[in-house]
Amino acid sequence: MSLLDLVFPKRCVNCKKAGDYVCQNCFIYISFDVKPLCLICDRPSFNNLTHPVCRKKYSIDGCFSAIAYNKIAQKLIYNFKYKPYLTDLKTFLSELFVESIIQNENFVKVLEKENFMFTPIPLYQSKLRKRGYNQSEILCKELSESFKLPYQNLLKRVKDTKNQFKLKREDREENVKNAFQLDTKRYTLNAKNIFLVDDIVTTGSTLKEAAKILKRNGANKVFGLTLARD
Repeated sequence: MSLLDLVFPKRCVNCKKAGDYVCQNCFIYISFDVKPLCLICDRPSFNNLTHPVCRKKYSIDGCFSAIAYNKIAQKLIYNFKYKPYLTDLKTFLSELFVESIIQNENFVKVLEKENFMFTPIPLYQSKLRKRGYNQSEILCKELSESFKLPYQNLLKRVKDTKNQFKLKREDREENVKNAFQLDTKRYTLNAKNIFLVDDIVTTGSTLKEAAKILKRNGANKVFGLTLARD
């Protein structure tokens, strides 16, 4: 048993039973029934892709999510964002992410068709310093290792946005407008195909804004890839 387990013993985030962050009884409440939606119009997509009629020049091409954002997913992601749970939950959530997303036939078809790389949604610098890490970057690194594909921090957040959770759809879009820039010192895109990684997607405002910046700077295709979908 590690020192961390002694100081902060593992308990199920749902029922508080000692032993693990999700006990066997509560694991069944993790929902893998994620309904595919077009991020532009929020209507059923069936293949996780943006509808042809909804596409514009710099639109995101689609979005894939591993699990549904229900009560237990909410608790897992909340704890993942705050120490001291990071180390253990990183492994659990990354494995959950990979094992679930590879069951999505539409994701596999896209993955096999093109050469992809991963990039995370960045945090604003003050928030990154306060938290000490970017949870989306951690997931991104784990996905990169699992799929044997490269990852780079392609974007930087240049606007300290409000928490999207409490905002209406139209307010969310305005909140993230002009929030990102390409970090040109790190990488050049040159028609790259990119999976844009985040922990959760609700309206898709953040992913759509980030995808627009990547496409304006030369990316070929950009898909959202999230642990959970609300």
